[in-house]
Amino acid sequence: MAFSSSISLRSLALLGVMAGALTLCACGGGGDDSADSTPAEEPADGLTQAQAATAWVPHVTDTWQWQLSGTINTSYDVKVYDIDLFDAPDSVLATLRSQGKHIVCYFSAGSAENWRPDYSRFKASDKGNALDGWAGERWVDTRSANVRSIMKARLDKAKARGCDGVEPDNVDAYQNNPGFPLTAQTQLSYNRFLANEAHARGLKVGLKNDVDQLSALAPSFDFAVNEQCNQYGECGGYTVFTRAGKPVFNAEYKAQWRTDANARAQMCAKARAMNLRTMVLPLNLDDAFRYSCD
Repeated sequence: MAFSSSISLRSLALLGVMAGALTLCACGGGGDDSADSTPAEEPADGLTQAQAATAWVPHVTDTWQWQLSGTINTSYDVKVYDIDLFDAPDSVLATLRSQGKHIVCYFSAGSAENWRPDYSRFKASDKGNALDGWAGERWVDTRSANVRSIMKARLDKAKARGCDGVEPDNVDAYQNNPGFPLTAQTQLSYNRFLANEAHARGLKVGLKNDVDQLSALAPSFDFAVNEQCNQYGECGGYTVFTRAGKPVFNAEYKAQWRTDANARAQMCAKARAMNLRTMVLPLNLDDAFRYSCD
């Protein structure tokens, strides 16, 4: 399957697709090839636990880790962890909080996944076409009051679990084939709805991909999560976030940037110049390897 940045790739993580017998792990604060798997003995960035308990104010310099499958490695010395809202154990959230990390909780806001505990709440009329290549997952009608009610409940869950922010995924249905007459305007409405509801609960919220609407939506969102903007030449639009001091968390999956240190260094230099927090990760986001440009 040919991937594009308009469709999220994290479903491979949730479906357990293996990235191969890769065991590489590199990076951290010392550059794109330095080891970063040593557990920190103190809260990240010198924060006391009391300071870490204060509300998160996302900043363009925030570093991050993204892991949605497997046993979550809590040892990275970063400010922000992006983990699954439903699957991450309570013990992991407690550990991250004790280390002074800020927690972003991932969920799909634009699709119904038949393995989620609230799947039965979606009506037949809410569910549209299958996401191309993702078994058990279908686009949802983001205009539906029922769909929006389900997303409010997910945001309630994020608040109850102690998440500092959320990463709603699949928020660019209008650019795909959802099976509904969704438009750029309906997408803007839905994405602003998600941002407003997150903020009403004291949660920060990230805009996932949806690169064609960055300028319109940047004022409503606190940070951005992007997949493959370096690979597809789409990073330039994120200046609307970085110039406002908002972090852009970027993941790249191109094999060359894992296997070729020189190519990775060139990509990382460009990413740093654009103030992006870029990592090269496995498609299934299981921490099999990790290279950070920070």
